[in-house]
Amino acid sequence: MTLDEQRISAELRRMADEARPVDALACAARARAGSTRRRRLSLSVAGLAAAASVIAAVTVATGATGAGPDGVTAAEVDRLPDNTPEQARAVRACMPQGGPVHSMDGRRRIPEHGAVEDFRLLVEYRDEGGSTALVGSRAGFVLCTPSTPEELAERAVFTYWGFKAPGNMRGFPGALQVDAYTSQSRYEEERDKATRDQTYRVVVGRVTADVRRVEIDWADGRRTDARIADGFFIARVLGKPVPSPDGGKPSTVLDSPPVTVTAYGPQNQVLEQVTDEAYGPLGRGTGY
Repeated sequence: MTLDEQRISAELRRMADEARPVDALACAARARAGSTRRRRLSLSVAGLAAAASVIAAVTVATGATGAGPDGVTAAEVDRLPDNTPEQARAVRACMPQGGPVHSMDGRRRIPEHGAVEDFRLLVEYRDEGGSTALVGSRAGFVLCTPSTPEELAERAVFTYWGFKAPGNMRGFPGALQVDAYTSQSRYEEERDKATRDQTYRVVVGRVTADVRRVEIDWADGRRTDARIADGFFIARVLGKPVPSPDGGKPSTVLDSPPVTVTAYGPQNQVLEQVTDEAYGPLGRGTGY
């Protein structure tokens, strides 16, 4: 399924919006409110104290898990984890231009978004179709979905933490922050040199140390537990094509209804839930 026209249309709308002079703080607030309807759940006094404590430092969960508290240990750090040699190679392969690139031109690097050395592989979701990784710096993040051959891979488009420069990795209220609900495609060259592609719906974000599980309701009958590592999470499912609503070209588009993201605590209690999280392109707030 080809999504180029759908993505170009979304990008043009976003670029047109950002071309108008606006109050950056008000714009970020409206964008967040427009895409997300939060339902805050009551917290105990101890829970409020724990939530307040994470504002002073980046509070993360070490290790990685898809469900339940096993193997997750709360820790407080003020830096990103180091890449292993294998992760460093994956990050370099994701950004062959030396850093994030323009959303419409994969050969045009955007230096203000950092260099490849600034980025760490934060958390990765693997399934039978391959993988998608959340790769971030202290300022923001890109998504990396390897393809074969590598030149067909998705562009490393940058998004600021908090959707505005200079990026705030630590600054989010509550237990859960959804940073992107978007799509990533994986391309594979067949033996006859034909190219097969698979498109995935992807959700990424951040959580506080008391979160043990993050579940995504994809609004199509499927639910997925995210992978969590060091306070970051990612989940993906294979996308489904639906007929184009206007009957034009392309004839099919990605079915991408709003999703619900729920964070659970040590007793499997709901800590926070984000409902009606809308699909959108990466690069929000950057102008690129």
